[in-house]
Amino acid sequence: MMKHVAAFAMAAVGLFAFTAPGTAQQYPSRTVTIICPYPAGGPTDQTARVIANFLSKKFGQNFIVENVTGGGTNIGTNRAVRAAPDGYTMLLHNLQISANPSLYKSLPFDTVKDLTPVMLVNNNPLVLVGRNDLPPNNLTELMAYMKTNRVKAALPGYGATGHLATTLVAQEGKVQIDMIPYRGAAPAITDLLGGHVDLFFATPQSIVPQVNAGQLKAYGVTSKDILEKLPKADSFVKVLGPKLEILYWQAMYVPSGTPDAIVQTINAALQEAVSDPTIVKTWEEEGFWTFPKDKRSVAAAGEMMKSEIARWGKVIRDNNITVEQ
Repeated sequence: MMKHVAAFAMAAVGLFAFTAPGTAQQYPSRTVTIICPYPAGGPTDQTARVIANFLSKKFGQNFIVENVTGGGTNIGTNRAVRAAPDGYTMLLHNLQISANPSLYKSLPFDTVKDLTPVMLVNNNPLVLVGRNDLPPNNLTELMAYMKTNRVKAALPGYGATGHLATTLVAQEGKVQIDMIPYRGAAPAITDLLGGHVDLFFATPQSIVPQVNAGQLKAYGVTSKDILEKLPKADSFVKVLGPKLEILYWQAMYVPSGTPDAIVQTINAALQEAVSDPTIVKTWEEEGFWTFPKDKRSVAAAGEMMKSEIARWGKVIRDNNITVEQ
């Protein structure tokens, strides 16, 4: 009797060993949805569509982008968390996912426990731009100007990355800034161009044309290095210190519990995507940088999320930033 039980157990183990790799090899066998918690047309949506197009061609299956907006990106994130952990629902998010656990009193999910980071996809610094008739001509002059002049800074939303960056400028520069929230970057930039506000933290791709046309002044970038397309914008790290190094990173996630073989399959495919010369060139033209190879592992993505949650949690608590639900 024991011999029969042992034989059955060994057969089961053998079957599992045969099936598990086969499952990974067969993935994906149907349409995959990439949830983007932002409206169509924005930088996160654009990245999601570039990735979806590459993966569709690679695997010969449809990868579609579903824009699930609202709730400070939490509605889309929750949709991904509640999906089956089988690799057929993914989430492309950005730095905001690491701020939300501290911004909101309660969330319907645990960001760390309920999501598995798959890979860091790309990043870009933020650029502080000002109305073209603002007196200072560079970042050093601007910081000195704000010591004696109260300025108005537009925010893309309360608790958004631009809000956190503006808060750090005020904190590290020891200046006071009147912060005015808008519903997104587009209306904020419109009011900046109209002279109704003084400053705004934008993504490079959204303001390079206006800066080059002389409609806006580019004061500083939240990276150690200056941007080739905005050579007059100095590094905030140089002027205010390392706390102002802010990379607007984007990463791919799957629901927690997704088989590791599938996670690794997606990671490998994403590594191919961010190494594709056409994608790299397109992103560079739009102001995106890819992560170095040693930052493209599943482990590196997990470490980034945890460290950024800790970092932004401290900024939010130190400055009493809350989002009412």
